[in-house]
Amino acid sequence: MKLFRCFSPSKKKDKRNAAGGAGTSTEESPPTDASASPTDDNASSIIPPPENSVEGSSPQGPDIVPNVAGKEFTFQELAVVTDNFRDILGEGGFGKVYKGITDTGQVVAVKQLSFEARQGTKEFVAEVTMLSNLHHENLVKLVGYCAEGDQRLIVYEYMPQGSLEDHLFDLKQGQQPLDWFTRMRIAHGVAKGLEYLHNSNPSVIFRDMKSANILLDGNLNPKLSDFGLAKHGPEGDKTHVSTQVMGTHGYFAPEYYRTGHLKVKSDVYSFGVVLLELISGRRAYDFFNLNNERNLVDWARPMLRDKRRHPQLVDPLIKDAFCPGLSQAVSLATTCLQEEADVRPKMNNVVMFLRPLTVPPKSAAKGASTSGSK
Repeated sequence: MKLFRCFSPSKKKDKRNAAGGAGTSTEESPPTDASASPTDDNASSIIPPPENSVEGSSPQGPDIVPNVAGKEFTFQELAVVTDNFRDILGEGGFGKVYKGITDTGQVVAVKQLSFEARQGTKEFVAEVTMLSNLHHENLVKLVGYCAEGDQRLIVYEYMPQGSLEDHLFDLKQGQQPLDWFTRMRIAHGVAKGLEYLHNSNPSVIFRDMKSANILLDGNLNPKLSDFGLAKHGPEGDKTHVSTQVMGTHGYFAPEYYRTGHLKVKSDVYSFGVVLLELISGRRAYDFFNLNNERNLVDWARPMLRDKRRHPQLVDPLIKDAFCPGLSQAVSLATTCLQEEADVRPKMNNVVMFLRPLTVPPKSAAKGASTSGSK
């Protein structure tokens, strides 16, 4: 793989997110919106100096992203940190993510934005700016950035357990599925992260809530990552922000997909999809499903309406486990997935509703500890 993808174009590589990265998922948009693609080049042992940015822009980071918290790295410093970008953690529509170690011994994830990404600089500025001003235990931490020449890189804390996606779908041989209470604890942490964003001043709409953008630390505590699509919410008496529809199939709120009207409650719908993924172990949108069951919400709707069928929604990998609070979790997902945005709950109510579902009853503690085994 060449380290400077700006030097030669190549085909997109369809690789799933690997453990430990930050913001590694593929960005998708509706069929009318062309997505940017990363590239995949042959290996090179020489790191050339970065080119100056095109169109006469300054190569210095502060001119691009002023007043940013975190260290400003040079490209050569990050080449050392990542050992010449050797250890790739994953890739997505806006670039690749590498594992590295700083001179202080901190393990980090370094996202290098693709030069060919249509909105690479815009996403870079949005993400670095957002993470510089937002601080919460359920948001990934910004360590630093690099804006040198055409290079745009973001340095995050390293998340050793990878993404939630890694723990729900296509498990590796011998990998244990997440037990019920861990799933509810992850949902609760994600909800707290969204609650913080929505209650910020100004409010922040995450806009790309999905399992691939939920990273897990060593204790499986979740943190939201990849803020490249995040936007400030409506101000004053406005009800929405009008914007180009971008994100990932299966997670779009109906009003956003149809009209481009983005609301704080659009995030709530996407959270409902993630909660349904946690319950069912099924992808939000499965392109490879040949049984007309590609869309998770469409597949689940008949069961969501019938409490007697709620057990049919449970991930087959934990179906035999004790899942107290299942009907409450399904009811919450149903409420979040309402077609009308205004009737969806606020995230502070979601947080309160989920809290008791994260604690196993004393009588179930023993069963919960083994619920992931078969």
